[in-house]
Amino acid sequence: MFHRRDWLKLLALPGVAAWAQGVSTRSVKPVPKGKPSGLPFHAKFTDIAAAAGLRETTIYGGIDKKQQIIETTGCGVAFIDYDEDGWLDIFVLCGTRVEGDPQEATNRLYHNNRDGTFTDVTDKAGLRRTGWASAVCIGDYNNDGHDDLFVTYWGQNVLYRNNGDGTFTDVTKQAGLLHPERRWGSGCTFVDTNRNGHLDLFVGTYLQFDPEKVPKPGENVNCNWKGIPVNCGPRGLPLGRCYLYRNNGDGTFKDISDASGISKAAGSYCMTAVAADFHDTGWPDIYVACDSTPSLLFRNNKDGTFTEVGLASGAALSEDGMEQAGMGVGVGDINLDGHLDIFKTHFAEDTAILYKNDGAGNFDDVTIRSGLGVETRYVSWGTGIVDLDNDGLPDLFIVTGNVYPEVEKILKEFPYKTPRIVFRNLGGKFEELIEEAGSGVAAAHASRGCAFGDFDNDGDMDVVIINMNEPPSLLRNDVTGGGHWLKVKLVGVKSNRSALGARVTAHYGGKVQAQEVLSQASFYSVNDMRLHFGLGPVEQVDLEIRWPNGAKESLSKVAADQLITVREGSGIVKSERFGGK
Repeated sequence: MFHRRDWLKLLALPGVAAWAQGVSTRSVKPVPKGKPSGLPFHAKFTDIAAAAGLRETTIYGGIDKKQQIIETTGCGVAFIDYDEDGWLDIFVLCGTRVEGDPQEATNRLYHNNRDGTFTDVTDKAGLRRTGWASAVCIGDYNNDGHDDLFVTYWGQNVLYRNNGDGTFTDVTKQAGLLHPERRWGSGCTFVDTNRNGHLDLFVGTYLQFDPEKVPKPGENVNCNWKGIPVNCGPRGLPLGRCYLYRNNGDGTFKDISDASGISKAAGSYCMTAVAADFHDTGWPDIYVACDSTPSLLFRNNKDGTFTEVGLASGAALSEDGMEQAGMGVGVGDINLDGHLDIFKTHFAEDTAILYKNDGAGNFDDVTIRSGLGVETRYVSWGTGIVDLDNDGLPDLFIVTGNVYPEVEKILKEFPYKTPRIVFRNLGGKFEELIEEAGSGVAAAHASRGCAFGDFDNDGDMDVVIINMNEPPSLLRNDVTGGGHWLKVKLVGVKSNRSALGARVTAHYGGKVQAQEVLSQASFYSVNDMRLHFGLGPVEQVDLEIRWPNGAKESLSKVAADQLITVREGSGIVKSERFGGK
């Protein structure tokens, strides 16, 4: 029998897929919107970044025109409690300019003052650095109780060790992570591939970029969009690849890309990387959103090797077998069946894609039947599967922004700055909301990375967003409606200290929802590692925890409206109530 996945493989072969302009788009027309549900949406987002002290511009290439693709992709952002005071701080990446480095172009660390404001502590923390930053991932690679930072760049990636005293040290060289050639680092994730308690490191590269060898805008078919000369790529430029580094347990890493089978997956423009157990085996897999090429799913073989199964699993292409401009990735249990689904963002004139997981790592594209085909106008980037209104149903959030600021002068229907999007979950179907979700969602920006977390500890999920050549947005979420919630912070003991790869399955009101602790998601970004479950009217939850090493724990009748800290093997070691519930 010839299955859909078989003909998807054929369509993905060179010469079969439609290779045209530099960025993949399916030229999809939106599906007509149905009648509004009329239901109130109890989450409202307000951008408070300026008042909160996030005022420095994220510099990234030209403002009115982009000559090179390096100027277009932008970068990520992270929620991280770097000083472990229980309040989320913010680490903002930054780029630079083609013509030279402005003094103010640097990554920035903002310390949470616990009163709705932040203080720039970049220099004090030792994190000032200029260059083309791409992605950030977080994990306690040396198991000392302090989460560390890994940042990818065009040039040289950087590993920052958290010293536990408010400062960081660049340990890239001593960790064995220097590479002799210039690379364009893209998505990255810490992941305990062999479940030995030490975090390994997966790193993608977007493409091979040499500004001296790239054609000029309009010079060939890959340097035009809608007949307008634009920067070239990614198609027509040399492809990227993926690397895997094994943690030796002594603060150093070894390149095992070949031995692990990761390097066999050649020929993709790799972007966001997410490590999670998509096959429900207890072992972490790795999914990579890829631009204009089939996305990658590395299945963990449990023996130190991986097999790339993106096409065979149905998670590489769209339902009609087309490559897409894969940028961001949301991971979560969208239909409440205990399995991790994938939501991937794409270019304009295409839909974002929702892949439903059958629990064995087989994915079906359910985009249209879920009501998500109504939106094709915008280039979409950072995203998340997160319960925004605490009703117990995970929603979808997307940030958008075009890559060609010069195009809107000719084609008004393709503005550079565009709004954010919320798809609220109605229980199997989604409804698009923009203005209804608040001024912070409706505001137009050219956005890239975004991260989800409760920065003000009030029991709902806020969003921090990277905007190109503007300060970040910090969207404070004000939830009404009385929905309950639970937050779970995990601390590994035999497993890695950050508990990356741990799965929590919550049972509440007849529903079941799985979440995992992730090192990277969205677009090049890091969410709050405290897992957040909206519960609706339910006031008690039963939890099943599967630790990264496979050990399991159960917690019964956990009260809602609190943050619980669970230490591996010891159960709940701390409970905190906040948010006025």
